[in-house]
Amino acid sequence: MNLSTDTFAALALLMFLSGIGIPIMATLNGGLGAQLGSPIAACLILLGVAAVIAGNLMLFTGNVPAAQSFTLDRPILYLGGAFFLFYILSITWAGPKMGIGNAVFFVLLGQLVAAAAIDHYGLWGAIKTEITVRRIAGIMLMAAGVYLARKTT
Repeated sequence: MNLSTDTFAALALLMFLSGIGIPIMATLNGGLGAQLGSPIAACLILLGVAAVIAGNLMLFTGNVPAAQSFTLDRPILYLGGAFFLFYILSITWAGPKMGIGNAVFFVLLGQLVAAAAIDHYGLWGAIKTEITVRRIAGIMLMAAGVYLARKTT
């Protein structure tokens, strides 16, 4: 990874803010799902709002891909949408039942494990980063820290 310190810091801040947004989104969408009596309807609305905003950003920035870019050469790349849908539906449904903090704890734990495996094997074009004893220890410490932050007794 050959990023400058400033670039890395900017990207880290972006991802930190994204992390802040996840429980906010989960809380809001869980509330909408409860109001509507349907987590699926809340998910549809969230995805519709996201599609409108993304479409407008694409047009505003001029970052519109050429039609020939949409190929099925690597169909697995399109499965990200299915995983996004699964996450939104599950957090909208489970978050209000178990608490947003608890739900996000398990999301974070899953992210830590999956990210380590994806990086270790360089799956789907990810930067390959070997899992070392030090990295495993760091992941375990992060998981323990998140657990302790969520433990209520």
